[in-house]
Amino acid sequence: MLEALYDEHIRIQRERADEALAQCGYETLAVYAGGERIQFLDDQAYPFKPNPHFKLFTPLVNPVGCWIVHRPGQRLKLVFVRPEDFWFMPGEIPTAAWTRHFDIEIVRQAHDARAHVAGLPHCAFIGEEQPEFRDWGFAASNPQPLLDRLHYLRAVKTAYEIECMRDASARAARGHRAAEAAFREGASEYEIHMAYLIAAGHTESELPYSNIVALNRHAAVLHYQHQQRQTPALAERRSFLIDAGASCNGYACDITRTYSYVDDEFAAMIEGMHKLQLALCDQVRSGVDYASIHLDAHLRIATLLRESGVITMAPEDALACGLSGVFFPHGVGHLLGLQVHDPAGRLAAPDGAQKDPPAGHPFLRLTRTLEPGFVVTIEPGLYFIDMLLEQARASEHARYIDWRAVERFHPCGGVRIEDNVACTTGDPDNLTRPAFLALSGPLAAR
Repeated sequence: MLEALYDEHIRIQRERADEALAQCGYETLAVYAGGERIQFLDDQAYPFKPNPHFKLFTPLVNPVGCWIVHRPGQRLKLVFVRPEDFWFMPGEIPTAAWTRHFDIEIVRQAHDARAHVAGLPHCAFIGEEQPEFRDWGFAASNPQPLLDRLHYLRAVKTAYEIECMRDASARAARGHRAAEAAFREGASEYEIHMAYLIAAGHTESELPYSNIVALNRHAAVLHYQHQQRQTPALAERRSFLIDAGASCNGYACDITRTYSYVDDEFAAMIEGMHKLQLALCDQVRSGVDYASIHLDAHLRIATLLRESGVITMAPEDALACGLSGVFFPHGVGHLLGLQVHDPAGRLAAPDGAQKDPPAGHPFLRLTRTLEPGFVVTIEPGLYFIDMLLEQARASEHARYIDWRAVERFHPCGGVRIEDNVACTTGDPDNLTRPAFLALSGPLAAR
């Protein structure tokens, strides 16, 4: 299925590139996948992540030093670097069906690409600049007007891209199920993470982002980055938040789930978050201002806070005065695709004009009006963050917070639920829930 969808995908990407080049006055596009970076005072390279503009055209794995050349009206060219080496295994020369769209030039060293890339007519270069490229005759290096147009168009995904993200979701769902099981068996954060990798079939470097595996209070750190080896005692097992994705052909999924170890009031809060999150997912429709979904998330979270006994203020007032932001300080989501945080979320037009987030909500990454083909995350959260609670305690909002309720929930850290949703011409296409449902049946779709 992906093979057939790729043909249409590459046609669309070529048309978009043609349009962007014409609008910006260039004749050729040279896209550099990137090179290895050696660690300071060492001979080991940092993990390699290819340029997303390169991944847009080809699903090549680890294309170090490779190039794609696009000229309107001509076949795509792939300059494939395959060193003769006895230290490392060289990459296999690509022969998959997608290669029929390319003329492939094999070179032995990265600098040999010059013969196929330098001197191209009025060529725009996109990629990580290197000193040796300075005399290759590029007309411009990463010109912002061209990047803006390409990024703006990238928000509308092709059917191929959406299916890649659907496949990535299936891999991630397997990892999430294994992680939940490990949590319930009393595993440490590190052990849960390893269970996830095995079930998802990924190595660390293949993940689209570093997994967030947070037990108890660690769930209050939005991008918690550690993985403790210590196994919590039975009496200390309270909550588990996992934000973990997977990849397929360079496309990412981004999924978060939260669990309570026992059936208590925190479990009820998680259930409430699932319900409001699904209501937000249903708003991912063509013509909807994404910022309105974010503001509605604040209203719904404020309602959940009041129902849980944490605040006493009316939800509308909690949003207006900023009290909801004490517990929900981040945006409700972002664009998703080749990058976990796909670019152009605030572009109002292809010329680079920006649309700012609503006042008081600086961390909202996506402010555009949704269109068919957009894939977005919907990730409302509710946290008990010490720094924000201390600020609230010293503010005029303190009297609207039940601090005894805060103390009860505080050891659990927080809750976040995140799905990936494609906007269509009709009902939203949730890429996440069916992936869970396929594994476990109707009672375990979450």
